[in-house]
Amino acid sequence: QVVLVESGGGLVQTGESLKLSCVASGGIFNYDMAWFRQASGKKREFVSFIGAGGGYISYGDSVKGRFAISRDNAKNTLYLQMNSLNPNDTAEYYCGARPQEWTGGINRSPSYYPYWGQGTQVTVSS
Repeated sequence: QVVLVESGGGLVQTGESLKLSCVASGGIFNYDMAWFRQASGKKREFVSFIGAGGGYISYGDSVKGRFAISRDNAKNTLYLQMNSLNPNDTAEYYCGARPQEWTGGINRSPSYYPYWGQGTQVTVSS
């Protein structure tokens, strides 16, 4: 089991940047990981995925070209660099993790991930 803790959220203005971090309690080298977000009153939305080895990355359409996911397995940390933020990016951001050896499921679905952090709030003002 892995415990995840997100940080780096805050209040920014449109066009500014933020970098989120997700620190794991143990090694993450064999975990697929992802970022999701959930705006008030809405479903949890897929933001980005990175495979255990870092060789496969995907993004949701709404963030493609603006956000960048990365991981540092030596530091047990997942990152999300967010650029050109706009008010539509306002949400609670969560990181999720799943053991690489598990099979089945869709990595853009929240149900794919058994482990979640508590979230970090990102608010973008216009």
